[in-house]
Amino acid sequence: MSNQQANDPLNFMRNMWGNMGFSLPGMVAPTFDLDELDKRIKDMKAVEGWLRMNLSMLQMTIQSLEMQRTTVSAVQTMSKMATDTAKSMAAGPTEETAAPQPDFLNAAVDPEKTAFSEAAMWPWQMMQQMREQLQHSAEAAAAAVNEAVETPPEKPASRRAKK
Repeated sequence: MSNQQANDPLNFMRNMWGNMGFSLPGMVAPTFDLDELDKRIKDMKAVEGWLRMNLSMLQMTIQSLEMQRTTVSAVQTMSKMATDTAKSMAAGPTEETAAPQPDFLNAAVDPEKTAFSEAAMWPWQMMQQMREQLQHSAEAAAAAVNEAVETPPEKPASRRAKK
């Protein structure tokens, strides 16, 4: 028997796995027992579900970190813009910057207005600008209609006159 065990190439692997306290994996020594196969399928499906859950948790973590990075980047950019604007206003207007500044930049001049109060008002300011643009467009369209009504269109020459 020892000669037969010496010729068995998987004997070393069986002994190694057996000494660890669990049997040789099914990939090396497949089983033909249906109950054992059903048990392994059930176990593998449980592992698959666990891995999918971990994958979805990992994907959610990645997405939240990406959102956090975007938010931090936006806040840093806004801070840099506000600092640059405050520095340019403190230096005094030059010929290039003599143009009127937008409303949200006036917070650097007015100490009662903070960057946070102005940042909270940007949706309102944007809606006001959109309302003004729509009002100007409506006024222009109404003026065009009134102009078209006041001036009658020219009548084309009749075909009989051409003949």
